[in-house]
Amino acid sequence: MSDSPALVAVAESGVEFRVVRFEPARDLAEAAGRRGTTVDRILKTMVVRTGENAYVIVLVPGDRVIDWGALRDHLGLRRLALADADQAYEATGYRRGTITPFGVVPALPVVVEAGVVGRGEISVGAGVPGTAIHLDVDDLIDAVGAVPVSITKPAEGPR
Repeated sequence: MSDSPALVAVAESGVEFRVVRFEPARDLAEAAGRRGTTVDRILKTMVVRTGENAYVIVLVPGDRVIDWGALRDHLGLRRLALADADQAYEATGYRRGTITPFGVVPALPVVVEAGVVGRGEISVGAGVPGTAIHLDVDDLIDAVGAVPVSITKPAEGPR
């Protein structure tokens, strides 16, 4: 197993998980197939800027997008923005396409779409390209202290 901070962190969390390695994909649908799952079971790890050098991680099912109004309401903020690639790397230590809620130092607050609670196995990034962590979503929520909130809406068009 790689010594990726994410893989070390998930192993140390004590939850059951498996590592899936896959070839790079052109889009989320292809990535889901290569991971052996479906788009709705991939949790995209989004880094949202909440202020000057302040961020929150938002876990969004692959078939959904952030409902910015709902997220602003939950966080009690008027202004939010998706972190750019450099900001996301600075905040998490991971590059886009590999970002995960595991192994982020210092830990950031994590919000997860409430609709995934109790849905069983999901797939998240593992901090390195071509690698995913598959685990029970409720275990992920417990391990990273995620707060389930309805903060997404259906995505428009193919993913």
